[in-house]
Amino acid sequence: MATVLVAADGQWVRDQVRTALAASDTSVIEVTRGQDVRVAVAEFAPELVILDMQIANMGGVAAAIDLHLEAEAGRVPETRILLLLDREHDRFLAKRAAADAELVKPVDPGTLRRTVRRLLAPAPAAPDTEPLAAADAEADATV
Repeated sequence: MATVLVAADGQWVRDQVRTALAASDTSVIEVTRGQDVRVAVAEFAPELVILDMQIANMGGVAAAIDLHLEAEAGRVPETRILLLLDREHDRFLAKRAAADAELVKPVDPGTLRRTVRRLLAPAPAAPDTEPLAAADAEADATV
């Protein structure tokens, strides 16, 4: 079961995300303040963090940047970030915050589910180099 953290001070945003993900195999954790995101990520290690652009006291962009810096310092696990924007023109802010994806509110539930599914999908496996290493070892042994 995947864990998703939703950070939004608007109850309607949290309800929209929870409802959209209700049928999936996903556990949803909610926080209402941007400053609580880092603590929740450290405690629950979610696979995905969904940040509302406008969260009182620390917006989604600031929370995303904070998560990246904390992950680089090894204080929280790396996690994917979906930023919920207020308007189309805010996409450049999502890019600056290095969000893995962004959606403009109000979000269509189907689009939200597909985006979350894509973000939670395992990364493609790296090419298997094990047989090459074994073949090289055999070649070295015969020389």
